[in-house]
Amino acid sequence: MADVERFKLVIGGKPVAAVSGATFESQNPYTGETWAVLADGSPTDVDAAVAAARSALDGEWGRTTGFVRAQLLRRIGDLIAADAERLARLEVSDSGKLYREMIGQLTSIGSWFHYYAGLADKIEGRQIPSPNPNYLVYTRKEPIGVVAAITPWNSPLLLLTWKLAPALAAGCTMVVKPSEHAAASTVALALLFDDAGFPPGVVNVVTGSSPEIGAALAGHPGVDKVAFTGATATGRHVAHAAAENLNPVTLELGGKSPQIVFGDADLAAAASGVISGIFAATGQTCMAGSRLIVHDSVHDELVRLVAERAATIRLGDPMDPDTEMGPVANAPQYAKVLHYLKVARDEGATVAYGGAVDEDLGGLFVKPTVLTGVGPESTVVREEVFGPVLAAYPFHDEDEAVALANDTPFGLAGAVWTKDVHRAHRVAAKVRAGTVWINAYRVAAPSVPFGGYGLSGIGRENGVDAVEAYTETKAIWVELTGSTRDPFTLG
Repeated sequence: MADVERFKLVIGGKPVAAVSGATFESQNPYTGETWAVLADGSPTDVDAAVAAARSALDGEWGRTTGFVRAQLLRRIGDLIAADAERLARLEVSDSGKLYREMIGQLTSIGSWFHYYAGLADKIEGRQIPSPNPNYLVYTRKEPIGVVAAITPWNSPLLLLTWKLAPALAAGCTMVVKPSEHAAASTVALALLFDDAGFPPGVVNVVTGSSPEIGAALAGHPGVDKVAFTGATATGRHVAHAAAENLNPVTLELGGKSPQIVFGDADLAAAASGVISGIFAATGQTCMAGSRLIVHDSVHDELVRLVAERAATIRLGDPMDPDTEMGPVANAPQYAKVLHYLKVARDEGATVAYGGAVDEDLGGLFVKPTVLTGVGPESTVVREEVFGPVLAAYPFHDEDEAVALANDTPFGLAGAVWTKDVHRAHRVAAKVRAGTVWINAYRVAAPSVPFGGYGLSGIGRENGVDAVEAYTETKAIWVELTGSTRDPFTLG
């Protein structure tokens, strides 16, 4: 395996082998071949990473001012932008995502660090008027401490950045456990922090093939907060582990997001938005618009438009600039998508397009799929597929559209397509989701909060308030008179 790339753990600012010396392989989902070998960490390595993060927090990093952190965040943002091509290629090799999408993501990630650099020197407490004039009372915002970040295999660096940038702005340190299906780019990113001038131990990465690594990190007594992105079922385990230490969590979990299309919508624009929402990234995104809830007057026409465009989507090599959809990212997820397609057929769904593997390409390719003949109780409507599978079903009036959209335990995102500005805002307000787009889909920015209701998670990432999630508020009382008071009275 002479051409195979090799990646170690990153602990204390340096690449190190796993204590056991063990490694595991990563397969390219397009070629099916091993392209990388990574260190296979253990709970012992997690202990070392947490200790390094604590040492940095108690040492040089803990003494930095917000102004210094701002300078370093701008520097790492610039380094990521300069290294975007290499990082994007690593992500394509790991997850099969399109290069043209990943180069866009990696080029933009620097803006997240620049945005939080602008906040790092503005984290401040306040003076609070005291009912007793003999006291000065003020608050301090302090870093919450060592943060455990557990990240998924879809867009690993972008979703890590949503945690990393605000946490570093707040003055925290971090131990990252990336998915075993897409870990290489996270290791490469972590090594850039040394080049940017961050003290050793501020950002640490433990890779591993076993679920026990994530469990050991989420429940580690040396961790002060856990930030997780991934499946809802795993998120529950992470939350339980964090709760054992009474640690706060930010959980960005699954979704079953509705795209509501009214009869007056621009159907060509809506069809394009639906395609973007479910077939971009091969449907492997938490915000995927996997439920198409469309007015019965335009249901058939919109389904026809979406199915016709799905039939022309170019599947193939994710490095080819002409490719529009790559493979499913890994074998377990491929099997899961095929399982849901079988269940949909067994439950009587009609396949308007797709519904099967791509026999010509083989490998992990699934055709973009449009299903009709489904309803609110259909499994493919209730459960997150996390693949290129769209379930379309009709509504008759606005109240029914809202009821159908909210008939889910999830609440991550959604969209409203209509030319009626009054209805657009009215319906957006009624949809229970953390993000609602109007006549658009799949847009994010560092300045805009992102997160979900219900089973879609706890807390918000991005935006000004994300920094607050990585701070503690300390109240300080200063007695001003110097006199001795009655020790048996309050205040």
